Formats: sequence, C-alpha cells, structure tokens
Amino acid sequence: MNKDIILSLAEELNFTLSEGEVENIVNEFHSLQDLLSLLETIDTEGVSEMVYPFESPLLTLRDDEVTHELSQSQALSNAHKVKEGYVSVPKVVK
Repeated sequence: MNKDIILSLAEELNFTLSEGEVENIVNEFHSLQDLLSLLETIDTEGVSEMVYPFESPLLTLRDDEVTHELSQSQALSNAHKVKEGYVSVPKVVK
C-alpha cells in the first residue's frame, strides 16, 4: 500500500485527502500489516479448526412469558388511522 494507491482509491470514492491524511493512512496500513504478520508466527500445529469460538454453541433461550397484554382497542387507540381493526398506513410501493 502506498501513497498512489490511497490517492487513487480516494479519487474513486470522491474523497479529498490532505498530504498528512494520506501519510497517516499509509502508516496505519503498514502497522496493521506488521500486526497481522505476527499471527503467522503462532504455532497452530495440532490445533483443530473451529467454526464456533466455544466448545459447543450456547443455545440458552429464555421461555416466553406474557408479562403485559394490550387489548386490540388499547393497541389501536394511538394509531393515526384504523381500518377494519388494523393500523392503516399509506401505500409506499408503486
């Protein structure tokens, strides 16, 4: 990644970057490349691949419990327009 590539990308995306901003982006990219190269030094021999970060997926869902219930008239009482027991909204698709 160099200055020319950054300027080219900025032009395609209609960004205007100062010289200092371009230098910062280039420096940050090289810092990120250095950090990512450290990952390649980790010994992963004998480690099996994981699709999920835990031993087994946590599927603990709570039970549905009704805690508060509105009647239809209460639910529709604040609607701007009601038609045949339902909230009526303007059509937005042509």
